[in-house]
Amino acid sequence: MFDMKKRLSVLLAAMIFMLLLGGCASKEEQKDLSSDNKEEKLKIGMCFDSFVIERWQRDRDIFVQAAKELGAEVNIQNANGVVEEQIRQIDYFIKKDMDVIVIVCIDSDALSESVKDAKDAGIKVIAYDRLINNADIDLYISFDNEMVGTLMGEALVDNGLFGGKVIMVGGSPSDNNVSLVENAFLDVMDRNGVEVLDSTHCDGWRAELAADYIFDNKDLVNECDAIMCGNDNVASQVVNALAVQRLAGKIMVTGQDADLEACQRIVEGTQLMTVYKPVEKLAKRAAECAVALASGEELEGTDIGVIDNGKIDVPYVKLEPIMVTKDNMDETIISSGFHLKDEVYLNVK
Repeated sequence: MFDMKKRLSVLLAAMIFMLLLGGCASKEEQKDLSSDNKEEKLKIGMCFDSFVIERWQRDRDIFVQAAKELGAEVNIQNANGVVEEQIRQIDYFIKKDMDVIVIVCIDSDALSESVKDAKDAGIKVIAYDRLINNADIDLYISFDNEMVGTLMGEALVDNGLFGGKVIMVGGSPSDNNVSLVENAFLDVMDRNGVEVLDSTHCDGWRAELAADYIFDNKDLVNECDAIMCGNDNVASQVVNALAVQRLAGKIMVTGQDADLEACQRIVEGTQLMTVYKPVEKLAKRAAECAVALASGEELEGTDIGVIDNGKIDVPYVKLEPIMVTKDNMDETIISSGFHLKDEVYLNVK
């Protein structure tokens, strides 16, 4: 009887031991599975110049949502227009071991060392909307900036500028896109006998500098027929300054980005045109490319070409912009849902 009890005790102890061992194994397997899932989650760091320009908030929201749907998580940083801060944020992304870093650069020539550090750490780098020069980036994705300048110029000529006079108030000279837009614009001016009275820039895309220029150069402004503005934010300051001098609507003004206020000015008659860049297409395509690069896949698509950034031929996804005037506002901006009709026509009775 005693031997039987002893055997039962030993058997029971063995069963308990096996159960505990199985439980430990199960927990260990769960831990391994959890680690695997964590490792499989793609990490994308996205660093913006700033959110002063209206469209960047749209780009951010669409990119984050598209990346999330593709199984990636996105860490957003805002450099507030300070190059040194953007460099620190890229370094932060490197330390966080991101799979891909997407950069809306402040200065196209200031990030080559940061890109090198990222590439040395095995991280892919995408230049979003603005090219990063002299760096081994993996992709540049933007709209056709030369076409933006061409559309601005053609809109002015089509509206009677042929043989007239224009002032150019451009964006930040450290933004590589600015020279692309302006050179294409100047080509149209040259072909149509338009005299460029003067050209200036808004350092750091500080639009208030445009208003200062208009007030400080009243004689030139009174002589010109049109003012080419680097973007709609700059155009806003220019039109406000013209309004003070009772010239709003008398001098043609161009812009780009299709900001709501710009669209309102167009239907009101104080801005001739803007260039609409469907940021939904750009942001979604960028998210697709970022996830593909993070996964070690080759980029595919008929929209991929190359561009020389001074160091390498960079794969380049180039999307097409669209001219917007009061004649196609409804079919282009409103029908796409970019802005609501009630908002665009808010001040038009």
